[in-house]
Amino acid sequence: MLPQEIIRRKRDGLKLSAEEIAAFVAGLTDGSVADAQAGAFAMAVLLRGMSREEAVALTMAMRSSGDVLDWSDLPGPVTDKHSTGGVGDNVSLMLAPIVAACGAFVPMISGRGLGHTGGTLDKMDAIPGYASQPDIALFRKAVRETGCAIIGQTGDLAPADKRLYAIRDVSGTVESVPLITASILSKKLAAGLGSLVLDVKVGNGAFMERPREAAKLASSLVEVANGAGLAATALVTGMSEPLASCAGNAVEVMNAVDFLTGRRRDRRLGEVTLALAAEMLHSTGLAASNQDGLRRAAEALEGGRAAAVFGRMVAALGGPADFVERAAAYLPAAPVVRKVEARRAGFVTGIETREIGLAVVELGGGRRRPDDKVDPAVGLTELLPVGAEVRAGDALALVHARGEAQAEVAIAAVRDAYAIGPAKPPPEKVIIRRIAAR
Repeated sequence: MLPQEIIRRKRDGLKLSAEEIAAFVAGLTDGSVADAQAGAFAMAVLLRGMSREEAVALTMAMRSSGDVLDWSDLPGPVTDKHSTGGVGDNVSLMLAPIVAACGAFVPMISGRGLGHTGGTLDKMDAIPGYASQPDIALFRKAVRETGCAIIGQTGDLAPADKRLYAIRDVSGTVESVPLITASILSKKLAAGLGSLVLDVKVGNGAFMERPREAAKLASSLVEVANGAGLAATALVTGMSEPLASCAGNAVEVMNAVDFLTGRRRDRRLGEVTLALAAEMLHSTGLAASNQDGLRRAAEALEGGRAAAVFGRMVAALGGPADFVERAAAYLPAAPVVRKVEARRAGFVTGIETREIGLAVVELGGGRRRPDDKVDPAVGLTELLPVGAEVRAGDALALVHARGEAQAEVAIAAVRDAYAIGPAKPPPEKVIIRRIAAR
């Protein structure tokens, strides 16, 4: 099957067979499909779309392009979560140990920051000694012994996706829903999961800013996952303000430890974390219903079992054995901490969340280019939520910077991102919609 013929058929709006899709993905994997052909295929899919059957075939072919993990030796169900990305979204750091503390196994393969959104892998790299990209043997050992492991893509998982993603990134085809769907699910299927819960973000800090777009992506992910034999549900959650009261890497790890130990829990962050935990526990059969899952997750959190699992996971992957007890002593701290002062009195009526994320990138907490090194110490803390009342001069946030010049730039960006008005706005829903297989 000639790649150019497959491209032509999709360009003309024809439905591709599973065999044609498999042949094209095989060419992506072995290099016989050129970059130009891969870019043309991606553009054809962006413009013409794919049926559910085509998207399933693409997902399965990319999953099978490399290793597929097998967890059948574990004495319990295997599950995971995927988020489409946001600002102050450190949910994974609490969610994996909560669900593991309830009896599931969570081999969580995460990514680095993308654009204005933070990356779970970058956060874990802030922990000294933590092996965020271990070999398969250590990964399996950590999951078996502690119940969860949060790592980066390891081994030869879905190499066809890795190549196609890089081409999409530079060919104006990132937004294609079938390609996003296949990219996410191929990696999760290669991870050998029994079930998956998807957190699709919507709002001014998400890649999908409009509810209709987010619902379309969530539905595609759920339908294709189920078509590929992976039980999945999705929650559409709000990202029109940072989820945690901080954004960065070390600061979000500290926030997660505070959450797990009960020292501090941001309300919206807690609502999303526990809702996703309930979905995961119900999907595995460890909870009779979502309400039962919510109760079990809350018990694991309040009783300290989740914090203990997190500590054991960190130690199993090379981090300090007493990290949970002494996180502040181990995490890197920025030398300059400055206050962002409110210009006027009133209520926080809105936050340009994307600009908050970009302010962290400018501080060095994210990447302008793929090969940039991330500074784990910088970021923002004490971010006020929408609805907070302020007086002139009150702190909207604290900036943690490497130097005074970087701090000044971030202060201006954060101040401009906050809208302050005379009336308190009504609270927005955090859990907007649940999507399950039809």
